[in-house]
Amino acid sequence: MKRFWSMHKGWAVGLVAFTALVLALYAYATPLGPNLSVHSFTFDPFQTKLVAAEWMIGAGCPTGATINTTGGPPNGTTTDAACPTGDSNDHNNTGLVLLKTGPTPNIASGDAFITGIPPSGITLTELGYDIRKGSHCGAGAPRFNVQDSTGTNHFVGCASPPPSSIFSPAGAGWERRRWDATALAVAFPPILSTTVVKSITIIFDEGTDTPAGLLGGAVLDNIDINGTLIGKE
Repeated sequence: MKRFWSMHKGWAVGLVAFTALVLALYAYATPLGPNLSVHSFTFDPFQTKLVAAEWMIGAGCPTGATINTTGGPPNGTTTDAACPTGDSNDHNNTGLVLLKTGPTPNIASGDAFITGIPPSGITLTELGYDIRKGSHCGAGAPRFNVQDSTGTNHFVGCASPPPSSIFSPAGAGWERRRWDATALAVAFPPILSTTVVKSITIIFDEGTDTPAGLLGGAVLDNIDINGTLIGKE
C-alpha cells in the first residue's frame, strides 16, 4: 500500500479536487440524510480514453430477478446465492462497471462517488459491496477513498485491509465483501468510531499489468454504506 500511495501521490491532489468539484455540482439535486446515491464518473485529465465507469442494466447481482425459460409469460425468478438482499429500488438489475485498460501508472481511473452524506458528516460502522467473481480485486482497487473532516483520505481496498467477512457460497457468481468497524480501524490510515466522514469515493485505477487480475476491471453492486445498499445511480 505504501508503494501504491507513493506512485500516485503526484496526481492524487488533482483527483481529490476534481471529486470535490463534481460533488458540489450534484449537491443541489441530492437529498441529504439516508437517501444515498452512487454516481459514476471517470478521471481522465489527459484524455487517454482508457478508463470507463458506468451503471449498466443487467450487470448487477440478481436478487429475485425475473427470468423466462419457456418463451411464454415470465415464469420464474433467480437470485445469486451471494446476494440474498439487494437495493429494493433497483428494478433493472444494474451493476457498476469500472474499467482501466493499459498500465497502472497511466493517470486515469474509472470511479464513482457517494452523494447524500449530510454536510455535518457521518461516522462509519460498515463499508462494502458485492463484487462479481473474476473481477480485479487488489490492495488498491477497487477501493473506497474516505475523506474525513480534517481533509485526510483513508483507503479501503478490495484486498487491503482484509474484509471482516466474505460471503461466497458454492455456485455463486459473486462475493459479498464487508468491512465492519474492526476492519475499518486497520485501514490506511485507520477509520475510527470518532472519525467524521465528509465524502466517500470508489476508485478503480489499477490496469491490466497488475497481478490482482488481468481483466483490468471490476463489476460491483449493492454498495454498502452503514448497512444501506445502493444498487443503482
